[in-house]
Amino acid sequence: MFLKEFYEVRDGGIAISAEQASMFAKEVAHDFNPLHDADAKRFCVPGDLLFSLVLEKYGLSQNMHFIFSGMVGHNVLLNFPETDAERFDVTDSQQDKTYLQIERSGDVIRDPNLIEALIRDYVAFSGQNFPYVLVPLLAKENVMFNIDRPLVIYESMTLHLDCMQFSEPRLEMLEPKMEVNGKRATAYLHFQICCGDAVVGSGFKKLAVSGLRDYEVEPMQAFVEEYLARKHGYLSNLAVAEVG
Repeated sequence: MFLKEFYEVRDGGIAISAEQASMFAKEVAHDFNPLHDADAKRFCVPGDLLFSLVLEKYGLSQNMHFIFSGMVGHNVLLNFPETDAERFDVTDSQQDKTYLQIERSGDVIRDPNLIEALIRDYVAFSGQNFPYVLVPLLAKENVMFNIDRPLVIYESMTLHLDCMQFSEPRLEMLEPKMEVNGKRATAYLHFQICCGDAVVGSGFKKLAVSGLRDYEVEPMQAFVEEYLARKHGYLSNLAVAEVG
């Protein structure tokens, strides 16, 4: 599948370099979270890439729940077990640390074209969460993260399919919600999966936002403008390189 350029099979496990992870974040998900920059001090592999690898290897189950329990660093050797179990973990092959917990049940879709289409649409939806969804949620709650050390972490994702016979899946955003508790907030980004005019499934992505402080319009606006300038600059250069 199209994911093969974003990881390397090594010693029976899967290793993802910082460069591969950053390329996936920027060029597939259009996610410019500084944590996914290859040279970031606190670099981590995007949760969306781990989610995508699970679907590529195990298929798309009718009910799936993912818990992201650790930040995967550069070239960590990951073990994706050979299993038919309803619950299993993706771990560090060397230290046995758990990074991702998966629960699944129901029928399974293994059509690689449909799975790729869903992955691409889901990560594109996910990549738009900042700033277009998250910033309005923060402003509504009158809080913001530390723009000098932004920390927005992908905690979990849940999806359910009502129908297993569909093609050309399309994700649509539903009403997002945010709960604030002191210096921390949890955002629930709900979506539905559509095929034509029919809704065939639904789910939500759960994000943790840390280091909250009172919302300030100008600093946040400057942060968003810098983020979007970096994003548009990168994608423009990429388009020029592809044409060349």
